[in-house]
Amino acid sequence: MLRDGSVFEGRAFGAQGEVVGEVVFNTSMTGYQEILSDPSYRGQIVTMTYPMIGNYGVNEEDVESRGLYLSGMIVREYSRYYSNWRGVGSLESLLKNHGVLGISELDTRAITRKIRNLGAMTGILSTQDFNRDSLLEKVTAAPLMIGQDYVSDVTCDKAWLWEPEKEQISLENIPVPEPKYELVAFDFGVKFNILRSLAQRGCRVHVVPAASMAEEVRRRNPHGLLLSNGPGDPAALPEIVETVRQLLGRIPILGVCLGHQILGLALGGRTFKLPFGHHGGNHPVKNLQTGRVEITAQNHGFAVDPDSLPPDVMVTHESLYDGTVEGLSHRNLPVFCVQYHPESAPGPHDSSYLFDQFIEMMASANG
Repeated sequence: MLRDGSVFEGRAFGAQGEVVGEVVFNTSMTGYQEILSDPSYRGQIVTMTYPMIGNYGVNEEDVESRGLYLSGMIVREYSRYYSNWRGVGSLESLLKNHGVLGISELDTRAITRKIRNLGAMTGILSTQDFNRDSLLEKVTAAPLMIGQDYVSDVTCDKAWLWEPEKEQISLENIPVPEPKYELVAFDFGVKFNILRSLAQRGCRVHVVPAASMAEEVRRRNPHGLLLSNGPGDPAALPEIVETVRQLLGRIPILGVCLGHQILGLALGGRTFKLPFGHHGGNHPVKNLQTGRVEITAQNHGFAVDPDSLPPDVMVTHESLYDGTVEGLSHRNLPVFCVQYHPESAPGPHDSSYLFDQFIEMMASANG
């Protein structure tokens, strides 16, 4: 049931129970395992617009974190049989193992059109309560995404080192060079492929909890700082924004997704909630510096307000769907950020050059 009272009945797969979350839609045709394991979906129920999901199963490589963080999954047709040379299990088994509810045989086109027209709204999935009045009461009482801090739910408990030799780097087994740069990554819900992408470019990445203080970062004396992706409302993270503000100008900084929004706030801007967000692997973005259009992977529900930015911050990328800000840089400081996901996983690889740009920035700043 959606917050407006709309009811959709289908067949459960995955875990049993009841869960409430913000219902969003994702337009990716493949990559459901990466989507499920992206911590940025904390507090959300994801509707897949592609009609058949689960047909290639799940595997040990396509995971983007150490768990599943979304609230639930909605699909049109769940394939109970999978076939792929990398497949080691079914999507349903993965959901069951992590306690995530799924529902199939719903009209996902109708749900998507409703969200697109009315905006993302709270919904409830249940395999135990079928009383409509009761469900409506629960979903109406549930908190909205605005003002929610979900980063504390997904961040690591203590600092850790990304060790490429212990992790799956890629199917092609791309060799990892000896580290040349020491990098600190704030874990707001970081995806593994961001860490892989940096390791493949000669970075030793130290991942630290989201609540780490500026002095802790400076003590590590890193060549650069990554502000990762993550869930929730960036405006609900004032302490993190202040920490980043204290590090501006001291260390080269790259922000991705939530990291982009936090950096926008630290630079003096404001953020706002998008009507239904950007979720999928086919979003066109224009690089305003080169005029080139990139097809990008995206997953965010908030955006930076361009009119709130000070003169020394410039917009470098914009969405060709709705004109929202997709990238920022500072005219004088070694800082830039993008709203989308240059690491893909899933999605196109058009934007991987941004990691090379960050390496060049670190090299220039550190001589």
